[in-house]
Amino acid sequence: MNVFTYILMGFLVICAISVTFSKKLLNSILIFMSYSLIMSIIWMLLESPDLAITEAAVGAGVTSVLFFVTLKKIHAMVGEEEKDEEKK
Repeated sequence: MNVFTYILMGFLVICAISVTFSKKLLNSILIFMSYSLIMSIIWMLLESPDLAITEAAVGAGVTSVLFFVTLKKIHAMVGEEEKDEEKK
């Protein structure tokens, strides 16, 4: 079980570093979601299911949805159809 915990901790560090170097906002949000999901697994391994559920719901769920809505509002997420229209 310790090896699995160390692997998850390594993934946490990788996620944290890769968010800082990510150029696209959408990729940063997806990496942040994976960070929250890994953290919720670690909370379960630490026998704290209430924190694990909260981390999964708030970290990966609500916060990510708010980030996606914000990207849509500031027009940072542009669909392929809109890109084609802008080129014309």
